[in-house]
Amino acid sequence: MLGAGRVIAIDGVAERLAMAQEWGKAEIIDNSKEHVRERLMEMTHGQGPDSCIDAVGTEAHSTGSIDAVVDRAKEAVKLGTDRPHVLRETILCCRKGGTLSVPGVYIGFLDKVPFGALMNKGLTVKTGQTHVHRYLQPLLNRIQSREIDPSFVVTHRVKLEDGPAMYKTFRDKEDGCIKVVLKPHAAA
Repeated sequence: MLGAGRVIAIDGVAERLAMAQEWGKAEIIDNSKEHVRERLMEMTHGQGPDSCIDAVGTEAHSTGSIDAVVDRAKEAVKLGTDRPHVLRETILCCRKGGTLSVPGVYIGFLDKVPFGALMNKGLTVKTGQTHVHRYLQPLLNRIQSREIDPSFVVTHRVKLEDGPAMYKTFRDKEDGCIKVVLKPHAAA
């Protein structure tokens, strides 16, 4: 977020950026076409965003930067388990005294994380997966009362037995796949 509620969507997947653009409440940075840190510093007059979120974790697919290339090479030869490029970027982008949230999942040991920058900027770090049981009922109530409608993120509805094939489609970022709903005992 930038200052007074500005939200920036950063991604390199066209379908997700188009969805954020259609939503109409986010400014877009396509990380496959522009340098994220430079753009954020320009947008915030050199201060950095108030808060940054690493929502991707170990499956970051950043390309072009040397650290992202090294992460992928280490993973390929079993010298690393994670690709923390986005975590590094969020630490370096976030303003002094800002908040870094990490709901993205990491599975192992992270390499070359700029911990000095994290500490010297005095960032507040919040981590962990979503506490589903805490939020499930209140969110379900809001959906049932039509206060919110998250259905716009669903791009595919398939039978349960088609799940493995759809996971591959999602993983490989094919067919505009963003969110899949599996429907047991029903025709898609």
